[in-house]
Amino acid sequence: MKVSLIAIAATMSLLSTPALAAVYVVDAQANSVTGGTGVSTHSVATGDALTVSSDTNDLWSAGVLPRFSDASGLTGDRLATALDDSGQPVGTLIGQDFGLWTFNGLTAPFGALVGEIGGVYQLLGANFSGSAWGDGALRLFYWDANNEDNDGSIAFDVSTGLSPIPEPATWVMLIAGFGLVGAALRSNRGVVRTLS
Repeated sequence: MKVSLIAIAATMSLLSTPALAAVYVVDAQANSVTGGTGVSTHSVATGDALTVSSDTNDLWSAGVLPRFSDASGLTGDRLATALDDSGQPVGTLIGQDFGLWTFNGLTAPFGALVGEIGGVYQLLGANFSGSAWGDGALRLFYWDANNEDNDGSIAFDVSTGLSPIPEPATWVMLIAGFGLVGAALRSNRGVVRTLS
């Protein structure tokens, strides 16, 4: 019975590899894609599950009003609320649509959160859930053309884990693990019969 429990535990560990999770703070000025340095997070492999999330009341700014946005960027009119951290009176126009900006092969809204893996940029926004698009460290950037008048920062929960679809090598290990469980159960049944 001890052998079968070990085989089951080994097989289950293949199915439940723990994810890496941490909080990273991205500063609109220091971590701007122009004039700043990206915040390095976890190393990922192509296809790994990737989740990046933030509070949409957590704001940063691309300059004087109306340039406040959450990490989805300056995509439309935004009015100050009692819950956001703009510091402006409720109802004040604090954000507007500033259009899109293209840099290093990506077109995204000004003031958005963008991720970069292996030199390839992708829009993440305030809440992203998908797969890693390359191998290496995920770096987070504030997306804009000029970082000199940027202000504020946003905290992001970043988690990575294995792709939900196992690779062929994982399938081989799973089948081998189930084979060990079956063999252990058959050998235990033989022991029980001999004793009775």
